[in-house]
Amino acid sequence: MATVLAFTNQKGGVGKTTSAVNVALSLAVSEVRTLLIDLDPQSNATTGLSDLFDDVQGSIYDVLLKGDGIKDAINPTSFPNLDIIPSTNDLVGAEIELVGIMAREFQLQKALKKIHKKYDIIIVDCPPSLGLLTINALTASNALVIPIQCEYYALEGLGQLLNTVRLVQRHLNKKLEIAGIIMTMYDARLNLSKQVVDEVNGFFKNKLFKTLIHRNVRLSEAPSFGKPALLYDANSTGARNYMSLTEEILQRVS
Repeated sequence: MATVLAFTNQKGGVGKTTSAVNVALSLAVSEVRTLLIDLDPQSNATTGLSDLFDDVQGSIYDVLLKGDGIKDAINPTSFPNLDIIPSTNDLVGAEIELVGIMAREFQLQKALKKIHKKYDIIIVDCPPSLGLLTINALTASNALVIPIQCEYYALEGLGQLLNTVRLVQRHLNKKLEIAGIIMTMYDARLNLSKQVVDEVNGFFKNKLFKTLIHRNVRLSEAPSFGKPALLYDANSTGARNYMSLTEEILQRVS
């Protein structure tokens, strides 16, 4: 049975999609059968892997709102052990369209049941909001991975996310837990970065991953080439950070 991990934070620009894409590739490198689901209407995860697959066949929108089979939406990549269900612009209106559907919070969970045995880990890249798409992801997931940037406003809105998680645990998915917190965009030259890490560590205690994702030019450049950092520059700090982080994630969820 696959472990489903939702990468989520309703605050944009925190490295959520970068983390989802790079962890997915690092899992595949570790010979873990991995599926990445792009649930974000911005389709950045799809763009971030675009060099690894050709014509898009199906999308997560087709699965959630057209009733298409989830197996038809899976796009294999050129990298072993890594598949993707892409996002398209159609997903922009999905929040409104889901409102009228019976058991709307369970659409993704229902679809994933058909492919649970095919993968070891399924990563869901959530939109930067707390709407019905994110609720679907939380309902379908075993655990959350929350990226937080090492910036002044890092904890802003985090209380709202945790309240939503508690509501989902109470009413929709009692088994949902937080796998861990990723600190992104860490700059060792800045006292602020260290202060934010200490603050988050005090807030979440043992949930913080030890691996810090450092600010890295190669990590920022990689998406424009349609590939994760590990395939763009395997020796870069960003690529090595995400391989180390992936080892930690595997220890926590396996």
